[in-house]
Amino acid sequence: MNDFSSLNFNPAPEIDRITPRQFKALAGMIRAEIGINIKDSKQTMLEGRLRRRVSAVDAGSIGEYCDMVIGGRLGPGEFEHLINAVTTNKTDFFREPAHFDYLMETVLPLYAAENCRQIRCWSAACSTGAEPYTLAMLLDDFALRVRGMDYRVIATDIDTDVLATAIKGIYPREAVDPVPDHLRRRYVLEPKDSRRADVRIAPELRRRVAFGRVNLIEPTYPIGDPVHLIFCRNVLIYFDKQTQEQVVSRLSEQLLPGGYLFLGHSESIAGFNLDLEQVASTVFRRSP
Repeated sequence: MNDFSSLNFNPAPEIDRITPRQFKALAGMIRAEIGINIKDSKQTMLEGRLRRRVSAVDAGSIGEYCDMVIGGRLGPGEFEHLINAVTTNKTDFFREPAHFDYLMETVLPLYAAENCRQIRCWSAACSTGAEPYTLAMLLDDFALRVRGMDYRVIATDIDTDVLATAIKGIYPREAVDPVPDHLRRRYVLEPKDSRRADVRIAPELRRRVAFGRVNLIEPTYPIGDPVHLIFCRNVLIYFDKQTQEQVVSRLSEQLLPGGYLFLGHSESIAGFNLDLEQVASTVFRRSP
């Protein structure tokens, strides 16, 4: 019979977890600040995203970090880092391409026929910038073919980290694979060093996109004059129904009469009392 008495066994380390109290408090703070509902089933996801902040603030554990945030001991700047950690930033160039087809084949020709001289467009949850740069490419390409037409793109997000990436306009080479060849040649710069694996959006196009931070659950949106187009896609799914209706109502107020709102492919405004008419799949028009 084997004798293991001389061996030293260490118990498995206790997993650093958030307590139910801490999760409830953090989820409440996040919902109050940016409207995102974090369900109980997402606790492990939340823990994984917050662990990177533990060492950043020299906390002894994720539990200690949570208590420091909940107690306000790290200041408002840390809450911004918390928001950046929990937001989802899935994005791609030409994502949900049917929207861009509708834009080019229907919306922009209508504005050109109405002799609209400048198109103002707002990408309301721009993430790392793929959506607003896609819009800028298409608007610029259209403006080159329609004499006298100009455009401007406003791009906002709640996450300051992704905004910093968007402003730089530098992406892995494979990220621009969905961009059509003729647009890539015109608007995407290849590195001089062929060993580099990234590309950059051309400076002329970057100058056409103004980036800023906007929280969509705030009562007002500081974007300036009303716009012709709003892309706010795959954001409403993180809000409850009441918040969804409030956000879409405020978005529609930012549209010019006859302006267009583009939502994500799985989002709906059915049952909302809004001055919007559906004109295509998840595309809505404000009454003229």
